[in-house]
Parts: sequence; structure tokens; C-alpha cells
Amino acid sequence: MDAQSRGQADEIDPADQWVLNPQTGNYELRLDRSAPKPASSRSAGAASSRTAGRRGPSGATPATAEVPGQRSRRSARGGNPPGGDGGRGAQQTAAGRRKRKTQKSRKKKAMLWTGGVMAFVLIAGSGFAYYLYDRLNGNLNTVDVGDAGSKGITKDGPVNILLLGTDKRTGSGNEGYGDKGSSGHADTTFLFHVSEDRTNATALSIPRDLITDIPDCPTKQPDGSTKIIKGSQNVRFNESFGVGGRDPGCTMRTIKQMTGVPVDHFMMADFNAVKTLSTAVGGVEICLAKPIKDKDSKLDLPAGTQKVAGEDALAFVRNRHGLGNESDLDRIKQQQQFVASMIRQMKEDTLGNPKKMFAVAEAATEALTVDSAIGDIPKLTAMAQELGKIDVKHISFATVPVVDNTDGATVLLDQVKAPQVFSMLQNDISFTEVKKKESAAKNKQAALLKGPRADASAVRVDVYNGSDTPGAAQKTLNWLQVEKGVLRSTNKSNAPEKTARTTLEYAPNQADQARKLADLMGLPATALKPGTEDAEGTEAMVLTLGADFKGAGVPITAPAKAPVDKVEADKQVCAK
Repeated sequence: MDAQSRGQADEIDPADQWVLNPQTGNYELRLDRSAPKPASSRSAGAASSRTAGRRGPSGATPATAEVPGQRSRRSARGGNPPGGDGGRGAQQTAAGRRKRKTQKSRKKKAMLWTGGVMAFVLIAGSGFAYYLYDRLNGNLNTVDVGDAGSKGITKDGPVNILLLGTDKRTGSGNEGYGDKGSSGHADTTFLFHVSEDRTNATALSIPRDLITDIPDCPTKQPDGSTKIIKGSQNVRFNESFGVGGRDPGCTMRTIKQMTGVPVDHFMMADFNAVKTLSTAVGGVEICLAKPIKDKDSKLDLPAGTQKVAGEDALAFVRNRHGLGNESDLDRIKQQQQFVASMIRQMKEDTLGNPKKMFAVAEAATEALTVDSAIGDIPKLTAMAQELGKIDVKHISFATVPVVDNTDGATVLLDQVKAPQVFSMLQNDISFTEVKKKESAAKNKQAALLKGPRADASAVRVDVYNGSDTPGAAQKTLNWLQVEKGVLRSTNKSNAPEKTARTTLEYAPNQADQARKLADLMGLPATALKPGTEDAEGTEAMVLTLGADFKGAGVPITAPAKAPVDKVEADKQVCAK
């Protein structure tokens, strides 16, 4: 890192901005730039006046943090300032200190991030943890995705983040990658699911060549208006961004429609991010089962374990030559290895190294584009605190299950395994063996399935179709009546709106009916929605089929184990 141009503030080394607070035992970041400087031959009063009037980068008067002072390189060299004498300089410096202390008591603007706050952020194609602070706030680019995402940072439920890497060619040396003249497409995509109890996370890769449907997408225009970008059917997933003016919100909506999992936020970066961030951390360790020599990207790597950075790092995550059948699916495995290695490295090496954290933080914020709901450092840090609770060994990587399309160039969803994977995310089931922290709410939910069951003949239910499957309500009704003897059931046609999950609403005096229907249909406890007032007469329960509906008689309950291969972030796997 060039401390003179990027990290140094008033000749203060970036590493010196992290100082040990003896009262807490933590390292604290001091953004105050008002550390004493040698005074000139001018009067002490003038020096104090200038100090009081000097403004910080945000326009606020700098304040002195109550931690040990920074080491100024100018002071460390010793000697008197030009044109002054030691005695007067000492008096003026003391006066300056007294004045700044008064300012501090009136305006304490300095932002301190303690050593216990870890910002854990994943960028498409790479995963990183940094200490972020407010002076980097101006580096971030934001996009307003409207109602495609969440409004803020949730601490109570699961969090789903779209990690989007585009194939935009901008930047020196990137001409050989991506599509010429393209504004960028959804090239490398992870759906990063963080569990409600923060014990585990799953990064699900979505192939760029997956054939899917893209819904109509409202997008914010520069003048503040909203334009509806018409959707497309049976097209490549990578067209969900960049084509026809589609923004990341369109990709978020496409993923929600495909998986039934709502996406809360997005983080996006282009090719340059991989190069700058891999360099900032000192290279990313990878493992190759056999050498790679690609004449197109000029990637020439021997077999075994080694580090890649800059151009080599980008070539590695983009390369598909010499791997398996040289498909995008093989490249995804490389990208997952790269991300997992970066996570391990950031946890083990970068944290605790102030200079490296500074370099990574600066490179990351300059590379990132995020949704406006997390578009500043405090919000990113709030989210990072939630993500930082996860143990590396409980972060797993998997790819959406697909089958080859007849054209040989694209893939389709595996209609058996893909719904099971999506159901695991919908129901917050870990892909790793981890003991869940059962919250009081979870225990209360599970208790709904405990108790007596009514006979099938006594169950009354109205069935609504809130899924994307035409005729789902009638198919379910036929199955309930013919196969299970639930004769007091009625098809109420389409629900008022689409819903991601199947729900069963019932009154307290219908609990035995609800448990019976849950048993018959394989409904999870989370699908049960008890009311507060008893039903009267022949009033029926309300069953609304959601996007998790897989077919009449197919259990809604997610599988206990992932039906796909997965890799944990704490394990190194050699690319083949």
C-alpha cells in the first residue's frame, strides 16, 4: 500500500491509527487527524485559533479520542520547526492541546471501531473480512432496488444476500474477459444464506448459463422515475442483469422467483475487484491437482499449493481450460475454492494486521456497489456483525442442481434435486452438521405440532393457490379427498397474491385439525399460523399453497441433508 497517497493522513502511518486502549484491552481505530504538530513561530493564540477552526473530512471539527496518541513521523524525527525555537514551540503545542481538548468536550465526532467488530463481506468471486470505518464511506456506490430487497438490517431472521460478479470489461488488462461492449451481465452469482441463529451459512452458486424465466422488473431511473423492464422467458440467467437496462434488483427478483427465497440485499463487483482485493490481502492460496497453462489468459500455474494475486487471480477464477469438461460448472468449483480460501485467509491472517486491513478495506469499498439499504459503512458494519458470528467450518458452498440442456451449451434445473435444495434454504436448514441454537420462538413453533389429531373426516379446509403451478389447488383437493379422505375441503382458486411458502391458518379450536393436515401433507411447523379467536360453526381452515409446493402428495418439509455435493470453507480442495 502506498502510505503517502492512500493510507497516510497528515504524515500519520495507517498502522499508527490502530492503538491499544489500556482500559479495554482492545485495539481501537482513531480517525482523529488532530494529533499535535510542531508549532510555527507564530503566536500560540493564532495556532490555537487555527486548530479550533480546522475541519475534518466530513466538515466536522476533529476531536481527540480517549486512547493513546498517534505517532507523528514529523515529531519522531525531533528538532525544532523551521523559524521557531524549542521553548516557544513547546508552549504553542501545549496551548494547541488545551484548545483541542475543549473542542473534544463539545463535539466528539471521532468514530472508533474496536478490535472486536469484524466486517465480514463477500464479493462475487471472493470472500473477505475487514474492519471498515466511516472515512471509506464515500467509496461506496449504491443502487436503489425498490421493494426487491429489505429496508434494513435484520437481527431476528435469516439473511439472504446476492453476491454478484459482472463480466464488465472496464479496467486495464480486462479486454480478454467478458463480452466486448457489454455493460456487464450476471457472470458469477452466489445466493449467500445466513441462518436465523447465525450458526451457519450456505453460498449457493447459480450457473450463468442456466435457462430460466426473468420477471418484469421495476427499475429506478436517474430522474427518480420508475421504469418497468419487461421480463423474458426461457433465457440464460446472466441476462437478469445488464440486458435492456436491468439492474441488480432484477437479478434479486429472478432468484426469488426461481428459488422461493426472498433476497434482502446485494453486493456487486466487476473484474477489477478480484485483482485489487487479491493483491491487498497478499495473494489467495489455491491448490491445483494438475498444472494449468492457458494461452488465452496467459495463466501458467504448476500443480500443487500456491498463491495467486492480481492478473493471475482474475485469470484463475475466469479460467475453464484444462478443467473437467471445460464448462462453466467446472469454473464454478474453482470460484468456490477461491472464495473459501479467501475467507480462511482473512480470518487467520488479515485480522489483527492494521496495514493489511486498511488496504483491504479501501480496495473493497472502492470495488463495491451495494443496495441503498446498506449503502453506508455503519449499515454494512451492522450487517457484518451478524455475519461475523459464523464459524468458518459451518460455511458451505454448493451449486444449484442442474441437468444438461439439449443444445449442449446451457443447463436446466434438476426438477428432483433443485426443489429440495431450495426447500432447505426456505426452511433455514443447514448444509453442514451443526447443532442449531433453538430460540424460544422456534421451540414455541415446534410445540404447535404436539397434541391430539382429529380424524381426516373431521378436517375442514379451504385451499388457495399462491404458487406458480397452474391448477395446484384442484390437484391438492383431489388428492386430499380421494387419497386421504379429507372430504370437507374446497378449492378456492387463486390466492390474492403469490407467496413463497405454504401456510395453514387456523383457529385455536381447530388445532387438532391443523396437526392432522400437517401430518398428511408433510407441512413443517413454520407453515402453521394459529389465530387468536375460535372458529364458529362450519368455518374452515385456510391452506395457501406457496412457491415451495412441489406437487399433490409431495411433502413440503425440506430434506434433512443436502442432496448435492458441498464444500466447507475450512477445507482446502484441489481443483481438477
